Amino acid sequence: MVESLRLPRLTRARGELRLPGSKSISNRTLLLAALADGATRIGGLLDSDDTRVMLAALERLGVEVAGAGEERLVHGVRGSFPVKQADLFMGNAGTAIRPLTAALAMNGGRYRVSGVPRMHERPIGDLVDGLRAVGARVAYEGREGYPPLAIDAAEIRIDRAVPVRGDVSSQFLTALLMALPLVAGRRDAPIEIEVIGELISRPYVEITLNLMQRFGVTVERDQWRRFRIPAGARYASPGAIAVEGDASSASYFLAAGALGGGPLRVTGVGLDSIQGDVRFADALSRMGANVMAGADWIEVRGFTNEAHPDRLIAFDADCNHIPDAAMTLAVLALFADGPSTLRNIASWRVKETDRIAAMATELAKLGATVTAGADFLRVEPPAQVLPAAIDTYDDHRMAMSFSLAAFGMADGQHLTINDPQCVAKTYPDYFSDFGRVCT
Repeated sequence: MVESLRLPRLTRARGELRLPGSKSISNRTLLLAALADGATRIGGLLDSDDTRVMLAALERLGVEVAGAGEERLVHGVRGSFPVKQADLFMGNAGTAIRPLTAALAMNGGRYRVSGVPRMHERPIGDLVDGLRAVGARVAYEGREGYPPLAIDAAEIRIDRAVPVRGDVSSQFLTALLMALPLVAGRRDAPIEIEVIGELISRPYVEITLNLMQRFGVTVERDQWRRFRIPAGARYASPGAIAVEGDASSASYFLAAGALGGGPLRVTGVGLDSIQGDVRFADALSRMGANVMAGADWIEVRGFTNEAHPDRLIAFDADCNHIPDAAMTLAVLALFADGPSTLRNIASWRVKETDRIAAMATELAKLGATVTAGADFLRVEPPAQVLPAAIDTYDDHRMAMSFSLAAFGMADGQHLTINDPQCVAKTYPDYFSDFGRVCT
């Protein structure tokens, strides 16, 4: 196990690489394929820690999965898992534990779901409240509002709109949207979900709705307040589905293409993407980067800032639509021509770590002056980025985003990334790919 990784000063980024599959799309697709009627051939699946825990859980629940790596054939169980009693370990995968918890609550069995210690610090109470509102039996084994959970068989009763808070994590709404068709298929009236409060990270809900439609369930939406699942809804396999490249992972290489001159092209994600984080390219363009894109590719060729040719343009950005890729923006703020502010990032607090606190601490090590609030981060760049050892908090995106700071090192200096293997959560080959295109 590598305890740390030393990155030398980087000055150039160029080449082309194919992105690994999107984590958000991969885990949603695996669950929908498992719940559907028929077999689904999945191509381009992300092969990482987070998808492996979902695959392991589904197989433990009696779902037949064939194949390996990026290619899998999932035999659907028509909404009912064959195994009715299981203890499931979900690691630190929020995209796995939350929707699977909701599906299990509708499945008439007895289950336990747990994860790593950090997962037991990530809130799930708003989802549990929504499930309990329809009669599901979900109990906390430890601290109220957090995993691990015990789920028992229950009679699901829906006589009004199902409430769920939207201002902590969009994954709670996603979980209910994906699970409630298991009940709607037995009803002659639609099921409505009502979002309480402001819904954050809306692009991730759009991914959910898009994939549900691919599996035969079309959800009507009234703005972002009410969602209607039609009576008789049932998941049906589309036969085959391809997972597009991960837009959040694209952000690191696109940023490198700006800092290192390019041309650097990523493939597998582009203008046709259903992921919100693809909008990172727009934010990068506003910072002066030369960005081009096609249906399934994006390319960056350096940047132009007439006022300060060696600096990116500072920004003040609402990051609600790019919550994961916004971490890349925070590191790019080190290279801006003035203070930059990231707003609407409250969801960072309940991710793999408290990302607002972690980002503030590590940016300060590099010489930045940082102000952190409940839902914002203000970064004043240093005159010279300092060499430092970056702690990653067992958070893959901390490791990947801070790798870009190596472009700020002076001759003879290096950047140290502690616990670099944490990237295995979503991108096991990240540092290999990064080293191939950045020198």
